[in-house]
Amino acid sequence: MDVKLAYGRTGLTVTLPDNIDIVAAPSLPGVANPAIALLEAIRQPIGSPPLADLVKPGDKVVIVHSDMTRPTPNDVIMPVLLAQLETAGVRREDITLLNGLGTHRAQTEAEMRVLLGDAVYDNYRCVQHDAFNDEVLVSLGTTSSGHPLRVNRLLVESDVRILTGFIEPHLFAGYSGGPKAVLPALCGQESVLTNHGREMIAHPKATWGICEGNPIWEEMRDAALKTDPTFILNVTLNEDKEITAVFAGDMLAAHEAGREFVRRQAMVGVDEPYDIVITTNSGFPLDQNLYQTVKGMKAAVGIVREGGHIIMVAACEDGIPDHGRYLELLMEAGSPQGFLDMLAQPGFSAQDQWQVQIQALIQLKAEVHVYSENLSDEQIRSALFTPCNDIAETVNRLVEEIGRGVAPGQVCRICAMPEGPQTIAYVR
Repeated sequence: MDVKLAYGRTGLTVTLPDNIDIVAAPSLPGVANPAIALLEAIRQPIGSPPLADLVKPGDKVVIVHSDMTRPTPNDVIMPVLLAQLETAGVRREDITLLNGLGTHRAQTEAEMRVLLGDAVYDNYRCVQHDAFNDEVLVSLGTTSSGHPLRVNRLLVESDVRILTGFIEPHLFAGYSGGPKAVLPALCGQESVLTNHGREMIAHPKATWGICEGNPIWEEMRDAALKTDPTFILNVTLNEDKEITAVFAGDMLAAHEAGREFVRRQAMVGVDEPYDIVITTNSGFPLDQNLYQTVKGMKAAVGIVREGGHIIMVAACEDGIPDHGRYLELLMEAGSPQGFLDMLAQPGFSAQDQWQVQIQALIQLKAEVHVYSENLSDEQIRSALFTPCNDIAETVNRLVEEIGRGVAPGQVCRICAMPEGPQTIAYVR
């Protein structure tokens, strides 16, 4: 059977055994006219007056947008949103577009032009958040969890605060979008570290599809509310990164409507765990580096058996990457259990520890094989994974190995998750 997997910019078709199951959410068509859909949502928002009624001439407006590791179609959203603000009398010079990087690296000028489009980049003030620069941060005290909260000064001191983004299942925040545009996107590094801390990540409700009762999401919500967001504009996307729906208005009401829309589409149950799960990180831009692909691995771990195998298929154009502390922590730990032991040491705290913690827990359940044309076997091993140079050959070899221990009449159970973390898979 030929199966097309979301991989890089073009996808990857692999030939797999005919008895494989495909685990994926149903495909939705993109809206017929994205600009009209965006405009209608802005004019008829959820739980809020129209945006035009919330702004006036002279207002200082900040629009938060996601960075290049997210597929939010900023170049489609921004022209519509900016036109609405200018129609309401807001001057261009009073508008700032703020790239919500969290602790990710800053974008180059060329990347910003791709992200926003040349016309927007050339005609508006575009600023990138820096979680490590005290001068751009202002304290808002502590969160409801008692953690320090510092947020980008431009957002806090603006008159109108607009949060944009897209909503998808998230491996520990329940869903993306909504309040994530403030925490972690616009916070100081210490706020990100504590929100993504060991105990927060380990909480049983810090997982796909759960917001209420999830301490990570609830702290994100409370942090965002401290900034008094004026309006949000979130979209949902299909596997072709086309807009399928738009949710605008009050942060809580619009985000709740959006995540309910995603939940109905994304939840997919299976009858029993699989021996082998082939997964992706939903292709570009989500699979730009190995760090991000932990999301796709966690999408698979819920339906793989103890001692089973996960094959992660990701392009990793941006490498491991070479920024942050993800690889450094893995190499220092030397093994998944070694990292969990290191994490348990009193006072331990490091950027990117959350991703390594999740990876380690996955690897204690299943062996993870990584296929990537942009990573060497040495790089893959340095991140504690098993290299996979040929997906079909690896599957056939694993089937043979597993078959030696299978009782007569039983078969090796295999599935593919072509869209990875766009699907919330679970055992019924």
